[in-house]
Order: sequence, then C-alpha cells, then structure tokens
Amino acid sequence: MLLLPGEEEFKDRESRGLSVETRELGLVGEDIQRYLDIQCMDSAGHAALDVMAAELAEGLAVSGRDTPPHDVVRRMLAKWRRFWGHLPRNLLTRDEQIGLFTELWFLCYWLVPKVGVVNAVKRWRGPFGARHDFEWLQRAVEAKGTSSGRGRIHLINGLEQLEEPEQGELFLFSLRLREESSATNTLPAVIEKARELVANEAEALDYMDSALARSGYAPTHEEDYRKVQFRIVDERMYAVTTRFPRLIRKSLRGDLPGEVEHIHYELNLSGVEESCIARATSDQAIRWWE
Repeated sequence: MLLLPGEEEFKDRESRGLSVETRELGLVGEDIQRYLDIQCMDSAGHAALDVMAAELAEGLAVSGRDTPPHDVVRRMLAKWRRFWGHLPRNLLTRDEQIGLFTELWFLCYWLVPKVGVVNAVKRWRGPFGARHDFEWLQRAVEAKGTSSGRGRIHLINGLEQLEEPEQGELFLFSLRLREESSATNTLPAVIEKARELVANEAEALDYMDSALARSGYAPTHEEDYRKVQFRIVDERMYAVTTRFPRLIRKSLRGDLPGEVEHIHYELNLSGVEESCIARATSDQAIRWWE
C-alpha cells in the first residue's frame, strides 16, 4: 500500500500471526517509495488474509485520500484482531447463527435504547459463560430465536436456563424469524449495526469483538453468513414468573438420577399471552421492565 509524501508511518505487531510495517521498496528503474507492508506469518491464516485484503481495498476505495491509509488499516486490524488467534474456524450451525443473531438483535434494538450503548454491551454475558445471555444487577434476560413454522417454539437447555437470578427478575426475549431470499437481515448485517453503535467507545468495541469470538463467529465466513437472510416475524418479551411454563429444579420431586447428565426441552410460547409484557410493535419495547 503506497504512502504519499508526508503520510504517517504505521507499525502493528499486536495481532497474532500478522504484522504491519512501513518499508521502503522500489522497482527497477523507479524511485524508492514507502509502503505499508502487511504480512501473514501463519499459513493457516492465508484464507483470512485474502478476505482482509478485499475488505481493505474496499475501505481504501470508499475513503479515498481524505482518510490516511494507516487509519483504514488500523480500523481493519481492530475488527480482526480478536478473531485472528482463533482461525481457522468452522461455520456456525444454522441454530447457532440464529442464536447469535437473536442476542445481537436484542442488544441493538431493545437494550441499547433502554440503557445506552456501553451499558448494553457490558451486560452481554452469555459468551463468557454466564447462566443467562444478559445479566446485570437484579435482572437477567435469556434471548431465544426460532425459525420454526409451528410458532414460537424454543429449545431450553437444562433446568437452570429459566431459573431466576438469586436476587432479581428474569425475562425471556422471543424472536421469530423466517429465512427468505428477499429479506435484508443477516448475521453480518446485525454485527455491523452493533459495531457501528460502539464505534466511538474503544473499550466497548473490544468487549464486543471478544464476545463475538467467544461465540464462535469469525469474519472469514462472512460471505457464507450473508447468504442466510432473515425476515423478522415477531418479537416479544416475557416475564418469567411462577406462572410461566418451564422446567426448573423445583419442578422435580427429587434429584435427577446420576446417569441423567443433560435435559433439553421445547417450549411453545404461542399461547402464553398472560406472561407477555412487551412487543416490538409498540412503545412497550422501550418500557419492557417498568
């Protein structure tokens, strides 16, 4: 990448297996000039480097000479740094894509308007091993997405997933999706939306990228993920109280047999209207816990 006279040099060695240096290079019969030299020292990352190069070329074309090249490279590296150490990585399954899409949709369109960008991002705890997808003082939210044609059918993993926090309330966010070729919602699109929201908050952006990496997402497969397009059918918030249908440890008369290691069950919310406290079609989407 050619640097014009007066443009700032740039070095980066923080990304595992990737380095950026400013070098003086010259072709036979031409003057020596300065270039930004991007190298991948790990052969496992060559496929990812191809994707990065295409993204970099697009970024430079859009920004033109109004934005210094080192700024374009710095933004690209910030996006990729969290994922680089995890490459190569398999595609997320369809259910995993829907799950991650649902969490980010809830974060962008339900939680951010309620508590602000930085607070919303820091409350996304599921990727770091928390019991619920979103947790904060005296409240927690489990986010569930489904593309089932039978209605709001959600898979519940274990007896603890719908247990309230020790002190506080639990809510369940339900998102119904349809895969349609004419739809515009994709996993990369909602990730771009989320990253735009935190673009000016370096700590929150770093946290989000770390959460995405822990969720199994890698930009290497972005084009594959863009092929899965979703139409939003319905989005609702439920208060998980004693009236809410669920299986928890208190539902059992005794302990589970030692040979039973996991319990998963399907929950149909199509007829559970009394526990629904908010829908996206009204201002309740902003006031859902009041």
